[in-house]
Amino acid sequence: MPYAEGRTFYDADSHLMELSNWLLQYADPEIRDRVRPLYLGAAGSLAEQAIADAEARRGNAAAAQALEANLMSAKGWHALGAFDPAERSRALDLLGFEKQLVFSTFAATQFLGEDLGLLYGGARAHNRAIAEFCAHDKRLIAVGFAPWGEPSLTAKTAKEAIAMGCGAILVPSHPPSDKSPTHPDYHGLWDYLEEANVPFMLHVGGGGRVLRPAFHQNGKPKTTDFLGGGENIRSKDFMVLHNPPETFLSCMVLDGIFESFPRLRGGCIEQGAMWVVPWLKRLDLAQESFQRTEPSLRLPLRASEYVHGHLWFTPFPTEPVGWLIEQAGEDLFLFSSDYPHPEGGRDPLRRFDCSLESVSERAKQRFYSANFAEMLGLAV
Repeated sequence: MPYAEGRTFYDADSHLMELSNWLLQYADPEIRDRVRPLYLGAAGSLAEQAIADAEARRGNAAAAQALEANLMSAKGWHALGAFDPAERSRALDLLGFEKQLVFSTFAATQFLGEDLGLLYGGARAHNRAIAEFCAHDKRLIAVGFAPWGEPSLTAKTAKEAIAMGCGAILVPSHPPSDKSPTHPDYHGLWDYLEEANVPFMLHVGGGGRVLRPAFHQNGKPKTTDFLGGGENIRSKDFMVLHNPPETFLSCMVLDGIFESFPRLRGGCIEQGAMWVVPWLKRLDLAQESFQRTEPSLRLPLRASEYVHGHLWFTPFPTEPVGWLIEQAGEDLFLFSSDYPHPEGGRDPLRRFDCSLESVSERAKQRFYSANFAEMLGLAV
């Protein structure tokens, strides 16, 4: 009996856990010696041992079978299908999800920076690697990566990733150093994604460290995150997670990107959704208040209307999804498991089901599958 059953489930957030040589084996020779070691500081003190254990058990059928009994409790590199594609297919059988977006976890730390050769070469290696991880199973949808930098290279990287088999393109929530992602120089990216019927993605971590470190220096005993480290999400980090995507998506709406590219779509993943309700009101207020001095805000539609049909959001399992739907509509929110990251919890489906008790069957169906299908441009 699978974990999820009784309806169609599409999972908008899952991850692979990279082993130490995962990126290197896909890198072009000219950048291979410049790729940095996998940075695991955000994974807590036990990450290096977890990787060593994972590499030791790779290909061990008996060990994989033993993990099946701990499908929702084994996390990170210890989870079934965390790094092995064949295991991941077995994990999906047991999970009961019919589609699953797959993001990497730490690979971007190996190539992000000012070196454009390494930046775009590393992104190309990443996209090859994640596309191959997902290639054997049509249920797995690889999320490629296109960094900001040289606009023509960003668009080229997205095109290459899609040609490799990626079904969505992750872009950072923080802007390039010299211009907005809405600048005409980046219109080539949005134009191609629209033409290819492939959505862009924003994901937690794409906006960098949002909370100033000084706020953690509060004179109290040092706290840790879920993983035992201090660089992942803690309570105060949680309070500001939405700031980078809220800013990014506000600019996309108010600068008319969705008016110029009416079939462009995007997802905001693992950054919560409680903020979406007041954000929709603030968008309309900003548009109405500043039209006199900013004529470009005189768009054919209200700002909030561009969110509907263009953007989707994954609530955390602890958030009141039923209330979100009642306040903002049934067309905006997506089910996600965050498998195999610990932040997803051991039973996200139970939490979501409880919070959806007050909404219609149609709204539940949209949350668990139909909104995902619309975001991905899938035939239903």
